[in-house]
Amino acid sequence: MATSLLLDFKMPEANSNGMILAKDEENDAEVRREDQDKINEFGQLNARLHEVRGETSKLKSLLEKLDDASTELMMGNGDAVMLRLGDALFEASEEEATEFCEAEVERYQAKLDAFDREETDIQERMAALKKILYGRFGKSINLEEK
Repeated sequence: MATSLLLDFKMPEANSNGMILAKDEENDAEVRREDQDKINEFGQLNARLHEVRGETSKLKSLLEKLDDASTELMMGNGDAVMLRLGDALFEASEEEATEFCEAEVERYQAKLDAFDREETDIQERMAALKKILYGRFGKSINLEEK
């Protein structure tokens, strides 16, 4: 019959670089419910920040395409153009297509501005949470991007 041996020892903690913390850098502060709530909020904000940055990137790409389309329309000679809306194509005058592009630019720019404001708000809240959590746990917690 095999016997098992249970060793009970505390594993050394790793710092933000994956390196083991020195004994004087360790922090044995108890994680309270309010601390865990702040850690969870930070994680949720970080996830939302990545979503916002992804949406911002998509909107910037769409705005570039609309700008290119507007430039092409300005160089046109007054002929009718084909305007794609979703999967459908419609014949439109250059003036109608230009107005459509301008309206879309305004709509997407408003969304982009809202995402920029949200990103700023998220970064400010994350900075406040970092200050609180690093103050409480020191190097024992890693809140930095990898």
